Amino acid sequence: MEIIENRQIEEYRAFIEAHAKGHFMQQPEWAAVKNEWKWQGIAQRDASGQIVGALSVLIRPLPGLPFTLMYAPRGPVCDVHDKETVSALLTGVRQLAKKYRAYEFKVDSDVPSSDSDFIQMMLALGFRLHTGGKNFEGIQPRFVFRLNIEGKNEQEVMARFHPKTRYNIRVAVKNGVEVRVCGKEALDEFLPIMHETGMRDGFPTRPKAYFERMLDAFGPHCRLFMAYFEGKPVAGTIAMQYGDKTWYLYGASSNASRNVMPNYLLQWEMIRWAVEGGSRIYDFRGVSGDLSESNPLYGLYRFKKGFNGDFTEFAGEFDLVLNAPVNFAVRWGLRLLKRLRHLKNRRHPAE
Repeated sequence: MEIIENRQIEEYRAFIEAHAKGHFMQQPEWAAVKNEWKWQGIAQRDASGQIVGALSVLIRPLPGLPFTLMYAPRGPVCDVHDKETVSALLTGVRQLAKKYRAYEFKVDSDVPSSDSDFIQMMLALGFRLHTGGKNFEGIQPRFVFRLNIEGKNEQEVMARFHPKTRYNIRVAVKNGVEVRVCGKEALDEFLPIMHETGMRDGFPTRPKAYFERMLDAFGPHCRLFMAYFEGKPVAGTIAMQYGDKTWYLYGASSNASRNVMPNYLLQWEMIRWAVEGGSRIYDFRGVSGDLSESNPLYGLYRFKKGFNGDFTEFAGEFDLVLNAPVNFAVRWGLRLLKRLRHLKNRRHPAE
């Protein structure tokens, strides 16, 4: 086991990009996007000196306190059933925990909930499993749609879509919707639409600087797609392509011109990029785990389901307590803060 130094970064990046469990959030560049976190990489080598396991850890200080939280989004990158390798990477986690005075380590692995062997191994290594609710309560979405496009061409992928989805793509084309791959200069068009979407659907939005960092850090791996109707921007998306996967990360659509179906054409253009890049998986990212039609989030599920992907549930968040007294104090403090906010909202609902 070793903590990655600058001279080993390229070897580390190459291993993550080539591995089946590789994920863009496990690349060092992700810390440049999440710039309030510090990055540290851990690697495990075999007897021949080749990397067989990697774990990128983000480290964030507690405001005003000399302790930190450590988090490995979608790690580890290795044979997740190889207990020896996973244990060695955890040795690195504990080493970093001493250096940064971490009170807890979190990881939400790219492992389905059906993988009981992995879950039992993690519990045996001292983790607690936190699955949360069925919506978007976790750090990363626990329920996603994934489209397997391995070895398929565009026609074969399109043929698997629901007929209504294919029809809506044709509607966008027929109405002259144009999709362009844009640079950072188009963020000034994308962000107002994103804000409009957040207001309509009730979620907070990211500032411009966040998307600038993402496009800068990942370069050609990250693309901003914009849809235009009659020369005006009406929708936009951001996608990431790394290793054998392409992810749909952010989407925004104006209240105007939704009848010309720009969102469907945007998805198709991102999927075409995934096919062109040789991706094995196109990941639509989050949906609700509550599939009842009465769920306000059901429309998002129905939209993504139309592309005929696989509904996937991840195992959830695994927490490893590294400093029990501090961990208890933080959790108690967060519960108290949540309760106080709830009481304030009840007393002053208009604020």
